Amino acid sequence: MVKVIKHLKQISSEYNVVFCDIWGCIHNGKKAYTKALNALIEFKMDGGFVMLLTNAPRPKSAVKAHLSSLGIFDEHYNDITTSGDAAQNSMLSGDVGTRVFHLGPERDLSFFTDLPRDIKFKNNIERVGLTSAEGIVCTGLFNDLTETPENYKDIIKHGVNKKLNLLCVNPDIFVDVGAIRVWCAGGIAAAFTKAGGNSIYCGKPHKQIYSLAYSKLKKHNIKTPKILCIGDGINTDILGGKKEKLDTLFVCGGLSGPELGMKNNFELPNKKRLEELFKKNNILPTVSIGYLN
Repeated sequence: MVKVIKHLKQISSEYNVVFCDIWGCIHNGKKAYTKALNALIEFKMDGGFVMLLTNAPRPKSAVKAHLSSLGIFDEHYNDITTSGDAAQNSMLSGDVGTRVFHLGPERDLSFFTDLPRDIKFKNNIERVGLTSAEGIVCTGLFNDLTETPENYKDIIKHGVNKKLNLLCVNPDIFVDVGAIRVWCAGGIAAAFTKAGGNSIYCGKPHKQIYSLAYSKLKKHNIKTPKILCIGDGINTDILGGKKEKLDTLFVCGGLSGPELGMKNNFELPNKKRLEELFKKNNILPTVSIGYLN
């Protein structure tokens, strides 16, 4: 049965922790969603803990800086866990060798330079050209405004033929930047896997990012967390939460907004269309909401 609520407040008392997605839930890449931020502040004021859980391919410090540029500060959340953080653990463990080819934009270089201080690692990672690489680290497309995975056929073919592992730092297929939909690293990884290659994922819906988030909750002395996963990605946020046996709140007006015919801010989704979406993806969130507020 599809359950839809109007406000987070209607169910927030049942939880003491939220794992809240960022892009599509509290901002759209261009501007912050004030009502969503107010909902998080209210949850915190009632004693809740807000963990921002994102598939961003950059470490926590870089994501925090970007959030600040959009007017999203510590008052809105308690901590951040990123796919970049989880993927750094994988890279530093040697999952893609020590000489890696970086497939992605320059803005993601902090993934290689801003390394976690609390992790001991034996491997020194060197960025090299594709022909010298032992593995590929994909943080995105070189130019996500003009390119698609079709532009990477040669790189994918080389990686598959050489049996290189590809570390996908952001499992998202798409993200909306304002009104523009752009490809993410997940699109490259899907094409790599389809071509016969091996892709390694660490972000949602995969276990590594949740394990890292749980470890952070322990450091914050949250011993008995009752967690609600909030997100607009059916096959990332919601699937990940379901796999972890956690309750989920699906934000309909994010990535699925166009498919659901949602055009106006804070309108409620059409239940019939919502049922069709869930049936197509073979998944049912615990509860849904038009927009986080």
